[in-house]
Amino acid sequence: MSTTRLFNVYCDESCHLQHDGVPVMAWGAVYCQATETRAIAQAVRALKTQHGLSPAFEVKWTKVSPAKAAFYLALVDMFLADHRLRFRGLVVPDKGVLDHDRFDQSHDDWYYKMYYTMLRPIFCAPHRYRIYLDVKDTRGGPKTRKLHEVLANSLYDFDRKCIERVQQVRSHESELLPIADILIGALTYSNRGLASNSAKRAIVARLGERLGSTALTRTSTFATTKFNILLWQSREALG
Repeated sequence: MSTTRLFNVYCDESCHLQHDGVPVMAWGAVYCQATETRAIAQAVRALKTQHGLSPAFEVKWTKVSPAKAAFYLALVDMFLADHRLRFRGLVVPDKGVLDHDRFDQSHDDWYYKMYYTMLRPIFCAPHRYRIYLDVKDTRGGPKTRKLHEVLANSLYDFDRKCIERVQQVRSHESELLPIADILIGALTYSNRGLASNSAKRAIVARLGERLGSTALTRTSTFATTKFNILLWQSREALG
């Protein structure tokens, strides 16, 4: 019988609004056993210090710049080398193809479906999971409760023994949530074909060198566990 373990799952999203003018959207999660969280957080803070940054420095994709490229590359290398950490992502290459009316759903309905689709491969009985989301806006509380309901019901986890909690945290309160932000940022940057920021290009290149040249732009194989993504396609695109 498998020993039950508790996992912390740190989730973020990028360009998730329907009409923000950006074609690509992405969801992602960095996860590890809960017992490893503190040690990994300490390692991230130590890495900041090594690069002359305050332990409280806020790590964000929007702040990636040539001046701090060495730190961000070192953080990516840390993720890649640490067997305790894994990433699961979902990319929608063109949200312009979405037709919610046809499927009798709202954008919010679809949003929760995509979150479930992104997270589902992470869950494995009999383990337990605590999911942490980045604070986005004032709607966060209801959205968090709704996501917990959707995940639990989809897994027939009506007593919430598998999905123990879904709660918001601020990115500066967690060292693992920003890692998810960086990896999701690299996903969207690569799939949008952007190249104006040399530091961001370097991060995308580093991931490609270590994971494979198409790791950020193609659906991963089922056996890929370190960095696994799904490139979502509409029914029309699938034929």
